[in-house]
Amino acid sequence: MSIDRDDLLARFDALLQPGRFKDYGPNGLQVQGKATIGRIVSGVTASRALIDAAIREQADALFVHHGLFWRGMDGRINGWLKERLQRLLAHDINLFAYHLPLDAHPELGNNAQLGALLGWQADAHFGEQELGFAAPCDIASAQALAAQVQQALGRTVTLVAPEGAPRPVRRVAWCTGGAQGFFEGAIAAGADAFLTGEISEPQAHLARETGVAFIAAGHHATERYGAPAVAGHIAAELGLVHQFIDIDNPA
Repeated sequence: MSIDRDDLLARFDALLQPGRFKDYGPNGLQVQGKATIGRIVSGVTASRALIDAAIREQADALFVHHGLFWRGMDGRINGWLKERLQRLLAHDINLFAYHLPLDAHPELGNNAQLGALLGWQADAHFGEQELGFAAPCDIASAQALAAQVQQALGRTVTLVAPEGAPRPVRRVAWCTGGAQGFFEGAIAAGADAFLTGEISEPQAHLARETGVAFIAAGHHATERYGAPAVAGHIAAELGLVHQFIDIDNPA
C-alpha cells in the first residue's frame, strides 16, 4: 500500500493539530521528497545517523519529533545541516517533524505514552500551552519513584529529593524533554514529584526548599515514545510499512 505525500501530511495534521500551538519551529513537512509514500521510518531526532538508517531501510518518509529547522537559526545551509539535507534530498526522502503537537497528543503523544509506560493516567494539565500532565499515584517515596522510572527507561536518572525522611508520592506531574521550566507549575498544581528530561541549576534548590521531588530522566529517553506511536497508528490505518529506529543518545 502507498499514499500520496500530501494526503499523508493531511492525516498527520488532522491527528496532531499543529495550528493549536505556538512552537519553536515549523511543524509538518519540513523536507519534500517523493510524491508517493509506502514505507515510514520514525525516530526522535532527524540526526545524520537516523537519516542514514532510513536510507538503509529504503524509507520514503521519516517522521520525527526534532526536525531540522528551529526559530532563530542561521539560514545558511552548511556543515551538519548541509550533510543531513544532502542525504534526504539525494534519496528523495520526505521529512515530517512535529514538536509540541507530538508532546501534547492526549493518547499518542510523548507525555501520554510516557505516562502509560509508568502506569499513570493524567487527570489534569498545567504549564505553558497546558503541555504538563499530572496524575494520582501511590508510590512509597521519591526514591521508589526514581527506581521505577530508571527501570522503565533503562537508564540512570537524576533525583533531587526533599530534605528529611522519605515521604509518599500521591500525585505526580511530568512533561517530557527539556521541560525543567515547568517545575514551578507542577509545584503549584499540587505535585509531590515532577519528572522531565533535564535539570538546570535552579531546580535542585526548589526541590529541596519546597519538598517536591525532581527527577531528570533524559531528554531523549523520555521522548522515545510519541513518534513511533503516531507514525505506527497512521501507518496501520493506511496499510503502510512502519519501523521505529532508536538512535541512542545519552542526553
